[in-house]
Amino acid sequence: MPPLSPVYLLHKLLGNERWRQHHVRASAVATAGLLLVVLLGSWIIVPYEASAPDATITSFPRALWWSVETATTVGYGDLYPVTTGGRVIAGVVMLVGISVFSVVTASLATWFVGSAAHRARRMAQAVEHTGERGKADADQELRALHARFDRLEHLITGEGGSGSELRR
Repeated sequence: MPPLSPVYLLHKLLGNERWRQHHVRASAVATAGLLLVVLLGSWIIVPYEASAPDATITSFPRALWWSVETATTVGYGDLYPVTTGGRVIAGVVMLVGISVFSVVTASLATWFVGSAAHRARRMAQAVEHTGERGKADADQELRALHARFDRLEHLITGEGGSGSELRR
């Protein structure tokens, strides 16, 4: 499957451990709720609007298009409710659409921030580990230098034997 196909992306989302996290689950539930509200709103608005004078929403396909426009806040103005009941349904579809897009946007932001924080933690651990290893190497080198200076000091003071060892 190509990496940008919807089936591939859905498989990656559902197969990922992040699926178990609340924000992803909330996005999925909100999106399913939006789909339900779009379909129900389209189905319910037709009886209110079909018989009204100057109505533009007169069939289910037109109502479905209107509902998608309304939920996504596009609102081209080609279809709009003229009855009070239709306007109440429009308000519900609008509020649900805005809410769902807000939840999905917040979930994406949470995912990006969480990924960045995870990378930052890993980087900090790597820096800390490198610093500890560097300190251990420096301590070992310092001990070796102390040992060499001690040998030189013993050779110079004559405690270690003849001065001929110093020339080596």
